[in-house]
Amino acid sequence: MLKIGIILGSTRQGRVSPQVGEWVKGIADQRTDAEFEIVDIADYQLPFLGTTDGTEPGIAAWNEKLASLDGFVFVVQEYNHSITGALKNAIDFAREAWYNKAAGIVSYGSTGGARAAEHLRGILAEIKVADVRTHPTLSLFTDFENMSEFKPQELHLDNVTSMLEEVVTWSTALKTIR
Repeated sequence: MLKIGIILGSTRQGRVSPQVGEWVKGIADQRTDAEFEIVDIADYQLPFLGTTDGTEPGIAAWNEKLASLDGFVFVVQEYNHSITGALKNAIDFAREAWYNKAAGIVSYGSTGGARAAEHLRGILAEIKVADVRTHPTLSLFTDFENMSEFKPQELHLDNVTSMLEEVVTWSTALKTIR
């Protein structure tokens, strides 16, 4: 059975990524071809890359978690036209654990998080992660009440379902070369 991690890309206080991640997981859990779990980078308490000797237990635990997964769904919020520093830092704390796996992206922001997702696609290519085409984009204006309570529009369900199908298909294929 495939194992897919739904990675929450923000660590700040008051973040809404846990709401979005749980929504994606609720849709994903209706599938029978993979197991899905929330992977919150905040739980690993990663230091900033370059400020440590690399022996903190969170670093090893982060790499072990990533290595145990066959694919990913990134919940990405847009900050200053890009991904969060915390997500970039978490990505950089691993290397081989990412290789030859697939990923989908669910983004949100004032423009649906599209610019953050485009930046993430370039990063994923460098770490040998195949990102899938379908990309659900959520608007802070229409999918969140007061920009804090997640209330997705029904139209996103088809995109999330298609994205998950692509992640499972690609993760299955890439598992054969790992």
